[in-house]
This record gives sequence, C-alpha cells and structure tokens, in this order.
Amino acid sequence: MSPDTQTTSTGLELVVDVGPVAHGGHCVARHEGRVVFVRHGIPGERVRVRLTDAGEKAKFWRADVVEVLAGSPDRVPHFWRTADSAGSWAHGRPPVGGAELGHVSLQRQRSLKAEVLAEQLRRLAAVELSPVVEAVRAANTTTDDAGTTDSAGTTDSAGTADDGGAGLAWRTRASFGVTQSGRLGMHAHRSDQVIPVQEMPLAVDGINALRLWDVDLQGIERVEVAAPANGSRPLVLLAPAPGTRAKRLNSILSQLPADVSVASYDPLKNETLQLRGRTWVQESAAGHDYRVTGAGFWQIHRDAPETLVGAVTGFLHEGGFLEPGASVADLYAGAGLFTAPLADAVGETGSVLSVEGAPGTSRDARKNLHGSPQVEIVQGKVERVLRQRPRQFDALILDPPRAGAGKAVVSQLIASNPRAIAYISCDPSSFARDIGYFQQGGWQLSGLRAFDLYPHTHHLETVALLTPRG
Repeated sequence: MSPDTQTTSTGLELVVDVGPVAHGGHCVARHEGRVVFVRHGIPGERVRVRLTDAGEKAKFWRADVVEVLAGSPDRVPHFWRTADSAGSWAHGRPPVGGAELGHVSLQRQRSLKAEVLAEQLRRLAAVELSPVVEAVRAANTTTDDAGTTDSAGTTDSAGTADDGGAGLAWRTRASFGVTQSGRLGMHAHRSDQVIPVQEMPLAVDGINALRLWDVDLQGIERVEVAAPANGSRPLVLLAPAPGTRAKRLNSILSQLPADVSVASYDPLKNETLQLRGRTWVQESAAGHDYRVTGAGFWQIHRDAPETLVGAVTGFLHEGGFLEPGASVADLYAGAGLFTAPLADAVGETGSVLSVEGAPGTSRDARKNLHGSPQVEIVQGKVERVLRQRPRQFDALILDPPRAGAGKAVVSQLIASNPRAIAYISCDPSSFARDIGYFQQGGWQLSGLRAFDLYPHTHHLETVALLTPRG
C-alpha cells in the first residue's frame, strides 16, 4: 500500500491532486492511471479523498474530499454543516447533496460553471466561446449585473458582478426525504441514505419557517414544499408510503401551520388530493399571476422567472422577431411563464401556440391564459403536435426538460422554418448536443447568456438565440 493510500473504518482513502472541473459537480483526479471523479474539491488542490464508488473493474472511481492538504485560495468555510464533506465524513456519514459547491467562493463557482459550459460547447458542438455565468440580482439589492451579450455569444464584464448576498435563501421549492424514524431529511449524493436535517439554508424563509424537521412524518416517503416568492400561501405535498392511514395524515396535518395548504401526492398515478387549503400555489412574474399545481413545474430561484423572461424577450425584441402581429410558439410551455408575456408582445393581432406534455400543467396554462384570445393551448408531446399542426412561425421558444430536445425535435423545428429560436436550458451537456444538431441543420448560435440560478450547486441556466445561417 502506497503512503498516499490508507484504509479507515469508513473505507479506502487516497491522496490525489485535483484536476479540472467536469460536468456533474465534480473535478477530475487520477490515481495510478485511473480516473477519480472527486466531489467537494477545487482544481489545483491536494486532498485526501474517501472512495464512495470504486468497483475493481470500474472505468473510473468516485470520491469525496475528507481532508484538504493544500487548499485553493478560493476555498471558503461551508455555510451548511450537514453538506460539508470533511465534517460529515469525520462523523461517519456522507454529506447531503444539493450544495456541492458550498466550499467555493461564489465568484469561482461561476467561473467553474463557465468552464464547464465552454467545454461542453467545444466538445459537443465545436463552438469556441468564453461565456460568463452571470449572477442573478438579489431581491434586496439595486445592483444591475445583467451584463450584455453580443452576436458572438460573449458577455461583458458586468456579468461577473456579485449578487449582493451570500447565494442563500433563493429556493422557493424544496424536496425532502424522510428517515425511517419519521424525521425530515435529504439524500446523500447517489445514495438511498436519508440524512436528517435541521435547516435548509438555500431555501427561502417561507420554507424554513414551516420547521418541518420538528414534525413527526412517519408514514411519509417524500415531502415537496413550494413557498412562492410573492409571499402567497405555501403548499406542502406529502407522498405517503403504501398503506398509510388517514389518521396518520391527520396527525401530520395537525402539526403544520393552519395557513399552509397541504395535499397528498401519488407520483405513480400523478394524482394530487386536497387535505387542507388548495392543491396549487399562485406565482407572479412579468406582470402576470400564475396558478401552478403542486406537482407542476416552476423555476425554483426566486428571481429566475423575471430573469429568464427578460433574457428571452430581450433576444427576440432586439432581433425584430417579437412584434405585434407575430406568430410564435412556446414549446414545453409549462404553466405559461413565457406564454403570457409573449401574448402581450404579439397582441390580439398575433398568435401564440402553447404546447405542454403534462396534462395537469397544461390545465394550469388554460386557466392562466383564459383571457388571451390570441393564445392556443395544446396538451401533448412537442414532436406530435408539430407534426399534426404544421404552420409558419416567426419565432419559437424552446424550454425542454433536462434531457434536452433531441435530434428528432430539432429536425422538426428546423423544418418549420421559423425566423429565430430562443432556447432555454438547465443542462449544458444536452444543450451543447442540441446546438450541434442545429448547426448541422444550417443554423447558428447568435447569442448566449448564462445565469447562476442555482448558487452553491453545479447547475446553471442558459438562454440562447438561434438563427438560420446566412
């Protein structure tokens, strides 16, 4: 056994030099020629790691940092003890997931995310860019850090401004597991293990104020919470274990604040049942109010809706693609976050087609857009709707799930011959892959902005403008 390798009560530990950041929240290191994906490190550090996934025949291993031997100047004390890797493993357990960059300064976090985005675009789309990941303006600051983007897709230095805070208290939605003893918890990374929590620093005050960690949650498998940034009534969704009785649910209900809506949710049946209050929350953005069912999609950062609507409409307005009388389509439209401002922009002489696959979310969109006669709402898969309803659009808005649009959908979008496409993505890998498909079809990346909508995690959001080449 080499001097840099030791066996502890918790498993095999190695000393490695941390290499470049990679997509997925880890950095690349090597040990005796084998790749080790290291979480909770920073490029350039020398660290001791604990192997968490190390099959003898595996092509690569996974590991968590347990001790920093030579640290980066960008390393900061982790804001959340339960998510701190070294401290957690010192107590014999892994850290909770969801704050894997909490040990890195916010400025360096954003530069690391920019490196990942640039690498994915270069590798999957042969696009050479040096993007900047912009801080999202915090609600309590007047700093304008939006940055600007030119036609080459680069962002000016204003985009590196700090968000005026510590990158905390931004989540308006949070998901929790439940321990065997009925305590609120969160999963460790790539694990079924649920670790009890006593706080959620990334969540808005409305979620922490519920103090769900004080509630006896026996009989519940998962808890989803939504606390809208506008201060409207929060919603707690309980996913009961099979066989959980109504008496047990009533006991939990009695432990929750009376002004909170509570519903029971069956993810297999996609069914939500009212227990108290309503089964939806009211969100606000871009001058509109939106009804969003408890299990429906909504951007989780408190400032994300305004930020993304501004970026999308900004690109389309500047290019002259979004004017009164224009015909546009909002694909993977959700509850209508983009549909409503698009309807405002095109007016009653224009048209907006909203396409959403989830039936409940599409019903939300119908309620939210019932006063806009220029909007047509269709529930169904994007590829099927585009095939059955071929028409000419001035612009398309594309906001697919994490897996991206895919080659077939991209081909259909190109075939519909719009003047421009605004593409919103939460995953740099699927985004870059799809950009490559667009380029193969004769389109080009005409503008790009990236936003740090998930501080202290490896995730980021991008908004791109695509136009036909030539």
